[in-house]
Amino acid sequence: MNGEAVLTSVADGVATVTLNRPDKRNAVDDATRGALIDALEGVGADEAVRAVVLTGAGPAFCAGGDIAGMRARLDAPQGRVGFNGWRRQKRTHRLIATVHGLDKPVVAAVNGPASGLGCDLALACDFVMVGPHATFAMAYLRRGLIPDGGGLYFLPRRVGLARAKELIYSARTIDAAEALAIGLADRHADDVVPAAQGWAAELSRGSPIALALAKSILNRALDLTAEEVFALGSEAQAICYATDEHRDAVRAFLDKSAR
Repeated sequence: MNGEAVLTSVADGVATVTLNRPDKRNAVDDATRGALIDALEGVGADEAVRAVVLTGAGPAFCAGGDIAGMRARLDAPQGRVGFNGWRRQKRTHRLIATVHGLDKPVVAAVNGPASGLGCDLALACDFVMVGPHATFAMAYLRRGLIPDGGGLYFLPRRVGLARAKELIYSARTIDAAEALAIGLADRHADDVVPAAQGWAAELSRGSPIALALAKSILNRALDLTAEEVFALGSEAQAICYATDEHRDAVRAFLDKSAR
């Protein structure tokens, strides 16, 4: 079990998905990317799972892309480097889309450094909880690259455009306190994984159907007009009207009021 690149455990309706390459600071290579997609799709399809926590084993959350993998990529025949990179980008974007699109609350429990793709993974979650040793770095420009794991989309929405530019251009590392101050992180806990699991459980107490529908709209709301959001909301509410959760809640309220 400990030899697996990604570990998954479920307790009280909360799935904890753990990057498990502590000797590599949980850097993501091709195999880990695939294992993480499989794990997330698995918990997403499991109706017993109501919320997800994403974290890393050992002292790091995720150091980003695996440098050994980058070297192997550059060692490919010159005529294949671009096409191979394009295919790898598609898999990376599938990973980020899977995190972002889960129809359950997803909390990143950032226990240590989150750099490059690791920072992007945290930002793709609904919420970010930091431990005392958490740090964040949009380190791509140090490698001659641009953020390719969603940071160009998620970071400005969290911290504003100017601050996102500063963090990306400088590639500097920020600590947990600054992450909280600028809105990159949401909460702090000394024992971050149990705290994130507790928070995830709180977030998932309502109707899973209503939550999934609300999240699907909220994930797009900043890119839509008010009229488009209202239209999507009307369609989603019609579905909610027909759910057992809504019917049971109305009956329980009426029964209580009649006493």
